Amino acid sequence: MKVFFLQVIKWLLPVLVFLLYGCGHPQLTQEDDAVIPSDYTYIIGPGDSINIFVWGNPDISTTATVRPDGKITIPLAEDLIASGKTPAQLARVMEKSLAKYVRDPQVVIMVGGFQGVYSQQVRIIGQLSGGGGVGGGIGGGMGAGLGSSGLGGGAGAGGGSRFSARSFPYKKDMTLLDLMIQVGGLGQYADGNRASIVRNINGEMQQFGIRIDDLIEDADLSANIKILPGDIVIIPEAFF
Repeated sequence: MKVFFLQVIKWLLPVLVFLLYGCGHPQLTQEDDAVIPSDYTYIIGPGDSINIFVWGNPDISTTATVRPDGKITIPLAEDLIASGKTPAQLARVMEKSLAKYVRDPQVVIMVGGFQGVYSQQVRIIGQLSGGGGVGGGIGGGMGAGLGSSGLGGGAGAGGGSRFSARSFPYKKDMTLLDLMIQVGGLGQYADGNRASIVRNINGEMQQFGIRIDDLIEDADLSANIKILPGDIVIIPEAFF
């Protein structure tokens, strides 16, 4: 009899965990007020490529990559802080710095590479398609604990990775479907309807449930919620 009860408890445990998990995070829907600020502007971050054009001065117009410390060095100006600034803000900083050597400099900044700052990146972690399995390597580097290039170099069998993490620069009007297309889908062991999203709301990190399986497998567009800068999507492993 004792063995029987232990088997019943073992069978019910995943169900109880599932119920507790589901009760812990309110569902995020399209009706929720997820509006990006009207003044949203891309902010330069480490790894971004900066094209600097100084009108009438081609000899000091150049290209620079933002270093991990957030700074760049250009002709006539060293260690300028670029990370955390918009392109227009950086252009004004450069004009002040170059004014010591160039008469009335006018600077235009064009950004390439698009890594951005962590607070504007969209990060996704968990059971992702094409991630590295047990034998997968670590690709690229990790940023802010979740990775800027992702984990897992090799593909697991059928895309069934145990763990993978990736990050992307936010794109205006991005939705959950857009994010899943960019990621390439879920791994074979993913439970998309137990996925959740961690979002900064008024300075407080809050977690909400999302329904990726309903969106992808059932074409339920009501599950296609908006993605905001700084969102973290977590995809757990399914219970078997």
